[in-house]
Amino acid sequence: MPRDAGSRLPLIEEGQWPTTPIILGGEAGHRISQFIEDAKHISLLAEKGVSARLGLLLYGPPGTGKTLLAGHIAASLKLPFYIARLDSLISSRLGETAKNIRGVFEFVPARNAVLFFDEMDAIAKLRDDRHELGELKRVVNTVLQGLDSLTDDVVTIGATNHPHLLDPAIWRRFPYKVELALPDEEVRASLWLHFLFQNVAAHKEEADLLARVSDGLNGADIENIALAARRRSILGNQEPSLAQILLAVHASHAGNPRLLDNRELDTTDKKALTRFLHEKGGIRQAEIANVVGVSRQMVHRYLKEASDG
Repeated sequence: MPRDAGSRLPLIEEGQWPTTPIILGGEAGHRISQFIEDAKHISLLAEKGVSARLGLLLYGPPGTGKTLLAGHIAASLKLPFYIARLDSLISSRLGETAKNIRGVFEFVPARNAVLFFDEMDAIAKLRDDRHELGELKRVVNTVLQGLDSLTDDVVTIGATNHPHLLDPAIWRRFPYKVELALPDEEVRASLWLHFLFQNVAAHKEEADLLARVSDGLNGADIENIALAARRRSILGNQEPSLAQILLAVHASHAGNPRLLDNRELDTTDKKALTRFLHEKGGIRQAEIANVVGVSRQMVHRYLKEASDG
C-alpha cells in the first residue's frame, strides 16, 4: 500500500464487502443497476466504441448509505474495495497532499479494484474559493489529472455530503451521478421490516406505521433505532415495545436518533405519543389507544387538551 512520506500511514485501506443490505428506491436504484451493468460489460462496450469511464459520484445528506453502496458495488462486481484515507492523504506539508493523491491513482489501476473517495469535497473544492490558498488549487488539479489518467475499466467512486462545494471540473469527470436522498415512505417501510422485524411479513403493518411517522430520518437512524429496540428486547426477554419505538422516533432527528430504554411510559410520554400519532401518523383514535395502551376516552382527552392549548 502507498504511504504518506511523513507519517508512514497507509493512504489506502482495503475495505470488506458489506453484509448489511442496501435498500434503494426509484431513480437511484435504477441508475445504480445501470452503472453495475455497464461495468460488468465494459469490454464489450469498449469493443463497440461506446464505453464510458466508470466514474460514479454519490451525493446526498449523511446517513443515506453512500459508503455502504460503494461497498455493495464492489461486491456486485467481485472486485477488491479500496478506500482512500483522507486522514493520511491530507498533509500539512507543502506539496505532500498532491503527492499522496498521485500515489493513490498510480496504485489502483494495476489492482483491478474499486477505488472509493469518501468526503470528496475535502480534496476537490471549488478552485475559485477566495478563502482557500493556492495549495488547494494544486490539489484539485492533481485529482483531475489522476482521474484523467485512468483507463475506462477502472471503477472510481466519489462521495460527498456537500455537492455544492465540488469544483465543476470534478463533476465532469464522473459520467455517472446518483443522488442518495432521505428514504421515501416505501424504502423506510422496507428498512423497518428488515432491521426491526427481520423481514417477517406478519409485522408489515407495524413497519408501515413506523414508515409513516419516520419521515425525515435517514437509513442509518432507522437502523440504529431498530437495532437498539432488538437489543432491549433480547436483554429484557420480551417483545419489542412498539410504543417505545414510536416514542424514540418522535424524539429523533436526522443524524441524531434517540435510542430506547426499558422504562415504562409515563403520562407525559403517553400524551406526547398520542399527539404524535394523531398528527403525523394519521391513524384513528381506537388504533392510537391500542398502541399507547390507554382507553379511547383517554386518547380523546389527551387530544382535546392539546387543541385547547
